[in-house]
Amino acid sequence: MRSPLRPGALRPWLLLVALALSACAKRGPAVKYESPAEEDYVKGKEELDDRNFPEAQKLLERVRTKYPYSKYAALADLRLADLKYGQQKYVEAADAYQAFVKFHPNHPDVEYAAFRNALSRWKDGPSDFFLFPPVHERDLAQVAQAADALAKFVEKYPDTPYTAEAKELLAKARGTLSDRDWYAYEFYKKREKWQGAAWRLERIVKEYPGSWREPEVLYELAGTYLKMSERFRAQQALQQLVVRHPESRWRPEAEKLLAQLRSEPEAPPAPKW
Repeated sequence: MRSPLRPGALRPWLLLVALALSACAKRGPAVKYESPAEEDYVKGKEELDDRNFPEAQKLLERVRTKYPYSKYAALADLRLADLKYGQQKYVEAADAYQAFVKFHPNHPDVEYAAFRNALSRWKDGPSDFFLFPPVHERDLAQVAQAADALAKFVEKYPDTPYTAEAKELLAKARGTLSDRDWYAYEFYKKREKWQGAAWRLERIVKEYPGSWREPEVLYELAGTYLKMSERFRAQQALQQLVVRHPESRWRPEAEKLLAQLRSEPEAPPAPKW
């Protein structure tokens, strides 16, 4: 006849069972993947999110090469572009995003890839805070490339979650590019060479529309036209300022000068700079 269990003899076993159940609960149910391609992609993306770039690249490259006809191959391409972006290899990232747009034009993430292409080219450009000499003496080829990519994105994708930011960056890029002509304008203005000054301002309006500098350019252009006795053209410049930039700090002065031009038979004096 078996001896009865002593009180508390089961407690260690119950404790072990409870710990095991708790561990299982923390781990949760085992994840089931629809294919090896999905499993590698998900794990690669997790490594990318954790900024474990070598492991992420290994997994994502495997998806792309081993399962080229899977839907996860295209996603792996996109995540590899994100990986380059995360490593601040912006030229490589831009090229990768651009390739994704080219080869997957109907993919649901094509807008994201197109924006990231433009953003990468902007990130690769020079920083105004750290660079010397002044901007008018710099090589702005990278900024020009960024502006071109941003302009194409805004034109092709006018209504996306990324469009507003793209427009802001485009205005900054065009403002930076306009600095060279603005510098030349100030050179001519100091020497009262009004024809040359007007030409530089006209170029900014034409070549870099919507730049952050545009309201001031239009106001200065109106004053320059008045120096040249070009009353009608001055009114046109002021009208553009009022219509295009209703929130600009230059608008009140522009409206005041425009009213004078419309009411007085002779042109008023040019604005004082």
